[in-house]
Amino acid sequence: MILLIDNYDSFVYNLGRYFEMLGYTILIHRHDRITLSEIETLQPSHIVISPGPGTPEQAGISIDVIGRFSSHVPILGVCLGHQAIGYAFGAKIRRADRPMHGKASQIYHNEQSLFLKVPNPFFAGRYHSLIINKTQFPNCLEITAESPEGEIMAICHRVYPIFGVQFHPESVLTRQGLQLLNNFVTRDYENFGKQQRCLDGFACNS
Repeated sequence: MILLIDNYDSFVYNLGRYFEMLGYTILIHRHDRITLSEIETLQPSHIVISPGPGTPEQAGISIDVIGRFSSHVPILGVCLGHQAIGYAFGAKIRRADRPMHGKASQIYHNEQSLFLKVPNPFFAGRYHSLIINKTQFPNCLEITAESPEGEIMAICHRVYPIFGVQFHPESVLTRQGLQLLNNFVTRDYENFGKQQRCLDGFACNS
């Protein structure tokens, strides 16, 4: 079962429908209607943190979910969820130079993990006015995709199975969205981050 944390966003059911199309059971809970202990009882195989209005600090339980489950449950953050992942590990959030609301732009990526079998670049739908700042970017995170202007469009944790995308894979403007989500749910996470990596060597900035 995939748990989808709803940050009061209109896209959340589109996101859930995509996972259902891939054959997965989805459980949706709003970010202020579920507790960490309830999530532990549910034992989700994956957690997805949805888009939404506002800032990571306003995303209810999202930050706490990242802190509690990041070491052992694969987590994907979309838009606000992506920013919440960055914020949880010490990144700064800033206003984008140019707000993007319902616009498609090219995404350049590292062709790994989420981006396997995805053209490079590809077009993705963007709906945001905030981004993760490259300044004081945490050592434990890795930038995996950027916009043509060099803005951060995707990140992952260097040790934990955590991924964030600033764009919307569930948008009709993102033709490869289903492939991206499939890459997230089908990856083998058993030994994620263990090969030639040491957690102490990737300590986050304080």
